[in-house]
Amino acid sequence: MEITDKRVSYLIIVVCALLFASCNKTETTTSLADWPVVISYLMPGQPINVKVYQQKDITDTATYGSPITGLTLTLSNGTQTVTLTENAPGNYAYNNSSFLAAGKTYSVKFTYNNMQVSASTLMPAKPGNYTESATSLNLPFTITTTPGVTEVPALTLKWDNPDSLYHLLVFKNDQDSPFNIHAYMNSAVNFTLNAKQASFYDVYYRIFNYLGTYSIILYSVNKEYIDVLSSNANTTSQKLTNPPTNVTNGYGIFTAMQADTVRLTLTQN
Repeated sequence: MEITDKRVSYLIIVVCALLFASCNKTETTTSLADWPVVISYLMPGQPINVKVYQQKDITDTATYGSPITGLTLTLSNGTQTVTLTENAPGNYAYNNSSFLAAGKTYSVKFTYNNMQVSASTLMPAKPGNYTESATSLNLPFTITTTPGVTEVPALTLKWDNPDSLYHLLVFKNDQDSPFNIHAYMNSAVNFTLNAKQASFYDVYYRIFNYLGTYSIILYSVNKEYIDVLSSNANTTSQKLTNPPTNVTNGYGIFTAMQADTVRLTLTQN
C-alpha cells in the first residue's frame, strides 16, 4: 500500500518542530551561529526537497528561520550527481523521484559562508510483509487490569526486519472530526510510537482515545532520525541544547525513509 503526501507531512512536521524549537543562534560562537539549518526527508515516489534556513534567534517566535536563497545544491546517489532547482525561497528540488532507491547512499553538498556544507544518508528498505492482527476493534467503555495478570494486546502489528532497521509507527486518524471517547481528556488524535529495531509491536486498548478509521503507517528510518526524536524527550525549558545533526558545518537533518500502511477502524457500542 502506498503512502500519501498528507501522511508523510505529519511525521515531517513533528521533527521540523523539534529541530526549529531547538536550533537557536549561539551568540558566543560566531562560526556556529553562521551555520545553516538543513531539512530533508527522502522517500521513493515522493518529491525530492531540501530546505535550507538560517538559524532562529532564541527570541524569535516564527516557525522557521529565514530561507537561504541562491545556493547551488548537488545530490549524489554514488554514481550520478544532479543539481537541485530552487522552486521556492530556500527550497531546492529535483523532479525525478525515481532517482531514489533502497540500498543507495545519498549525499547533498553546497557552499554557504565560504564553508562546504554536506550530509549523507542511506535509503532503508521498505517494510516487508506488514500486517495487523485485526482490521477493526470495538473499544471497551472501561479498561480494567487485574494485578498479576498480563494485559492482552488489542492489536499486534508485524513486519519483516532481518537487518534490524529502526521503525516508527504513526497513527493518523482519517476522519475530519473524530469522536473523543474520553471527552474529559485532552488527548492527541494522532500519535507516534517508537518500535525501535523490533519486528512487531503490541498495541493496547488504553492507547486509543478516538473513534473512526486510522491509517497506521510503518516507517523504516535511520538512526539519525531516532536520535532527533530521542533528544527532544531529554530536553527541557531549563536545558536548551541543539539537537543531534548529521549535517557537516550545519544543523538539521538529512535522512531517508520508506513506509507502508494498514488501516484500522475503531468503534464503540
